[in-house]
Amino acid sequence: MLSTTLFSTAIAAALPLAAYALDGKSTRYWDCCKPSCAWPGKAAVNRPVYACDANFQRISDSGVRSGCDGGSAFSCADHAAWAINDNLSYGFAATSLAGGSEASWCCACYELTFTSGPVAGKKMVVQSTSTGGDLGSNHFDLNIPGGGVGLFDGCTPQFGGLPGATYGGISSRSQCDSFPAALKPGCYWRFDWFKNADNPNFSFRQVQCPAELVARTGCKRNDDSNFPVFNPGNSSPTSSARPSSTSASGGQPSPPPGGCVAQKWAQCGGNGFTGCTTCVSGTTCQASNQWYSQCL
Repeated sequence: MLSTTLFSTAIAAALPLAAYALDGKSTRYWDCCKPSCAWPGKAAVNRPVYACDANFQRISDSGVRSGCDGGSAFSCADHAAWAINDNLSYGFAATSLAGGSEASWCCACYELTFTSGPVAGKKMVVQSTSTGGDLGSNHFDLNIPGGGVGLFDGCTPQFGGLPGATYGGISSRSQCDSFPAALKPGCYWRFDWFKNADNPNFSFRQVQCPAELVARTGCKRNDDSNFPVFNPGNSSPTSSARPSSTSASGGQPSPPPGGCVAQKWAQCGGNGFTGCTTCVSGTTCQASNQWYSQCL
């Protein structure tokens, strides 16, 4: 007879990841290598994850060899995390989950709820763009520029390398200032929204991929609709809206000079964007890539 623990484990293994929450652990890395899910044939998806050339431009040919193997394909700069509001971020990770393989992980999305460190209570939705032979079970290696190159270093052939330790990377926000411009927003995110958390734990479950993540990788799983839609709940994204200010005379809201103002963490630019482009006082509109700029 199976023990209670073994029986529970067997039941859990038979359930989809959407049916229950699991405990996970995190680390961080940015090795600049072509994502492993960028190769064709890894999973049942509409297309492999985008890779980019040394200048962070997308490559249409998924067969180009990785820069970590003497080729010209690297990670795209917009595969770094970004904040939606104070309590929610989107991002990407290399994953290794119990009972699965690349075929089940590549391009899947997971809702993480942090349970330790300065980010406890915050949520992050990540899409799996890589796997890693050095990862443990239920392990998410978060894509964070300056998080350390780990086993491989594609950053040196791409643009001369990044500062910091092989594992763990840089130690201060000011070190982000020396990064290539396209990587700075993702580096700053670690010290701003992520509060320089050191490998926090979390609970996680699989969810449908938000369109914002798919737009950056180009990859969507054929079974994506089998999982629940992510509901931000109390972490609903900050909207770009006019702040209300009441005049002394009429009691009616008056628009700020120059039109609408985007709040902190809100989108303020990017190709095709038609919303507010002026950021609230104390923040500036900073470009993550050609498709997305954000008030930070």
